[in-house]
Amino acid sequence: MTEKRYAIGADIGGTNLRVALVDGDGSIVERYKASSTDADVFDSFVSAVGRLYSGEVAGIGIGVAGVIDRDKGVVKRSPNLPSVEGVGFADAIRKRFPVPVCIENDANAAALGEKWRGAGREFDSFVLFTLGTGIGGGVVHGGRLLDVAAELGHMSIVAGGVRCLCGNNGCLESYASARAMTARVVESIEGGAESLLKECCEGNVYKISPEDIYNYALDGDNLARETLKTAGRHLGVGIANAINIFSPEAVILAGGLTGAWNIYIETAIKEASKRAFPELFGAARILPSQLKDDAGAIGAARLAFDKAGTR
Repeated sequence: MTEKRYAIGADIGGTNLRVALVDGDGSIVERYKASSTDADVFDSFVSAVGRLYSGEVAGIGIGVAGVIDRDKGVVKRSPNLPSVEGVGFADAIRKRFPVPVCIENDANAAALGEKWRGAGREFDSFVLFTLGTGIGGGVVHGGRLLDVAAELGHMSIVAGGVRCLCGNNGCLESYASARAMTARVVESIEGGAESLLKECCEGNVYKISPEDIYNYALDGDNLARETLKTAGRHLGVGIANAINIFSPEAVILAGGLTGAWNIYIETAIKEASKRAFPELFGAARILPSQLKDDAGAIGAARLAFDKAGTR
């Protein structure tokens, strides 16, 4: 009998598709990455799994941005990736690959990954925020991933605020995500604000990325710096809310936006310190992900190992 030494973990987010072959120690053996913004994201996912699959694979775990029906293996709602709504990932994969398959929210999977192999190993309780195109969340309590939606990016932080893609108003994601930052810059420039960002991307402001905003902020551009700080203050409100609700030992921050730690995140931490109960804030460490972009895939693989009963 072939030894089942590996699991395949997938992280399907609002911008990128990551699929990895993971061993029993949580180390990635092989990986695949592609864009998840195209309509054929499911086909790309199936193709990636096919490249990594062998008789040594014990199971397949799938982390997808959105509200998940775990029992039916379906994505019920995905504001940042609407093409996957209603897609029966689990059943479709089972028909192609004869191993146990499970599905979870991508940020929940990332939290599990951090608990298994990353920054969460030393904590029994922590809250994870994924900071990218949108904002996701995962909560570990008592050493276990909580079986809750943990849609932290869709907590309302501004009553009557701007309309979010989820249909709500005033969501954290609408003020502190990568999409919110670029939208603010474009709106400001179109409104006549002076900024060196006008020269970015050959003058096409609609192509400005969060990385551009950060780089120009480092060069002293006022609009870029204020955009990062404004987003950071809103993120700080969300972090304070999470600390006040869950009283975690740690808040772990993951995703591409953590690259702007010295402006965006430090502003968020300062704001959170003003808003959370001092006793709870003082007891919580705020730190970056150790697994970075691999957290979701590693966490999804762990779910697959658990479902297959090989750990």
